[in-house]
Amino acid sequence: MMMKMKQSILSLHLLSSTASAWNVGPSPSIRQQNQVLSKRSAVAIPLDIPTSVENDVFKTEITTPKSTLDPEDAWITNLDYEAFRNDVNALGKELLQETGEADVQHLNKIVQWRDIAGAVGLATVWISPNPVTVAALSTWIYSSWTMIGHHVCHGGYNRVDAGKFKSRNFALGVVNRVKDWLDAMLPEAWNVEHNRLHHYRLSESKDPDLVQRNLEFLRSSPLPMPAKYAVVAFFLPIWKWFYYSPNTYKELKISEWNKEGRELPKDFNPEEAATIVSLLDPSRAGLRQVVNPVQFFIEALGPLLLARFIAIPAMLALIPGVGGSLALNALINLVLADFLTNIHAFITIVTNHAGEDLYTFDDCVKPKTGSFYVRQIVASANYAAGSDAVDFSHGWLNYQIEHHVWPDLSMLQYQRAAPKLKAICEKHGVPYIQESVFERLRKTVDIMIGKTTMREFPTEYEPPKDKTTTVTWTSTNGAIDG
Repeated sequence: MMMKMKQSILSLHLLSSTASAWNVGPSPSIRQQNQVLSKRSAVAIPLDIPTSVENDVFKTEITTPKSTLDPEDAWITNLDYEAFRNDVNALGKELLQETGEADVQHLNKIVQWRDIAGAVGLATVWISPNPVTVAALSTWIYSSWTMIGHHVCHGGYNRVDAGKFKSRNFALGVVNRVKDWLDAMLPEAWNVEHNRLHHYRLSESKDPDLVQRNLEFLRSSPLPMPAKYAVVAFFLPIWKWFYYSPNTYKELKISEWNKEGRELPKDFNPEEAATIVSLLDPSRAGLRQVVNPVQFFIEALGPLLLARFIAIPAMLALIPGVGGSLALNALINLVLADFLTNIHAFITIVTNHAGEDLYTFDDCVKPKTGSFYVRQIVASANYAAGSDAVDFSHGWLNYQIEHHVWPDLSMLQYQRAAPKLKAICEKHGVPYIQESVFERLRKTVDIMIGKTTMREFPTEYEPPKDKTTTVTWTSTNGAIDG
């Protein structure tokens, strides 16, 4: 009996720890340096580090003697970073020059597919819970984020006449959010957390989406492996609203505090994840001072809850006689669709940058340098790709390598870029990982539960001129101004 009681207490403790430590994107602390927020700017332009910024530790890392490499890393010693950069830049310019009306037509087709899924789901939402309705609603939600909202917010269609699909004002404000991209994340907050911090500190200690670090509580847990798998499975259907929404919102608030020159509360740890549970914990005074829980629920989750989970069932409830049962059917279908789209997004998003064959880094490099391009490639993984149907099912997240090298391209240009960038990598001996999404899921879960560990990149082999300590910004969104 005592042993069972101890096991129960341990399980509850771990679930409680999970609630406060679950990370698919925790918050870096360096945003206190030189971040400028402008909700009306079209794209964010990362600038070179000011010459006045110094870091003795950083300098020491540059001058550290080069380590002996494992055989798997031998390619690093032979890499000509400048030649690689020139080839990648040349391809990027070629892709930008090709961007035109074909990209708009392709976007319109993907939007149409999204709208068809939404129409099927909403037209049948009143029917008893069924897989067709749930799948259609889930596809509508998923594609609105991963394909349309994602690429538009990065500025992928800023160079063409794509109507409202420009990063400026897209989904910003309550009205535009409901019309353009209604999800658990506040778009302004996601633009800061994802477009800035993740894209330009990929797999570094300051990357908010570094899975290996974020799941350290589970990796080092004494739980048996089956229980660790169960913890991961528990969070699959809820991770977006439970963790990603409050934590992206926290990043936005930190950025706003920094812009205003306000000092963060002494009892607030910006590295610690914000979750629904931690926001509701009265003992977390510092966190609740930076992220007002009521404001979060009103601004981030409120529009989604009202428009999708209350308004739609409420309209059906007005039908005389059968309204109550139809409204209940709709609510169940919508909730199941949300669970499914969370699982779908987890499988195709969280797995992009985790696995024992991908690298982590211990310092920062400048955007558009040879080192930057190498990092984006060897810390990312692609999936099966090449046709619109296959790419749509992956949310266009199967071009993660190309997307991280050139964040502001269109979906069509990523299709065109992939074989050409792969050829450049083969020419220079840079690893280019492309596998089934389910194989990447297995490798990601292995990282999460501590079965495997990611490779550490020997950053002392990178050119010193590529190094920096941070990046400054001129706006909210995350594309590099081409």
